[in-house]
Amino acid sequence: MSGAARTNTRDIARAAVRAELAQVAFELFRQEGFAKVTLDDLAAAAGVSRSTFLRYFGTKEDAVLGAFNAHGTQVADALRARPADEDDWTALRRALDTVIERYRLDPAGSLEMTRLVRDTPALCARQLEKQHGWRPAPKPSPSATAPPGPRH
Repeated sequence: MSGAARTNTRDIARAAVRAELAQVAFELFRQEGFAKVTLDDLAAAAGVSRSTFLRYFGTKEDAVLGAFNAHGTQVADALRARPADEDDWTALRRALDTVIERYRLDPAGSLEMTRLVRDTPALCARQLEKQHGWRPAPKPSPSATAPPGPRH
């Protein structure tokens, strides 16, 4: 077996474990409330050690919000792939389809996840922090980088 195939299989297995841990965490948060659940509770419910759980998710917040990690990149990539002659609003709307598909496939689960994030201050704050990170870094304006000229 080649190294690439082994890595690919390992990545697939890791993604499957991560998805299972996230699902267990979501169910426990729904039942008990985010604030009441500890990392030890999450690990026990998933049947893994605390250190194993932490290898996949550094925090409780990450166990819930990990599903959103790729959204910014997905939208940016989809936006770059839109036709150049398409108007901005249509291009943005179509690019958002990449992340909205999940909501179409599981509207009830998506609503529960949204409510959990919205109703939990720590999750809401962390989600806003993540979304802020999706913004491109501002580029300096030409006037800010131009050498000062003579004053009149």
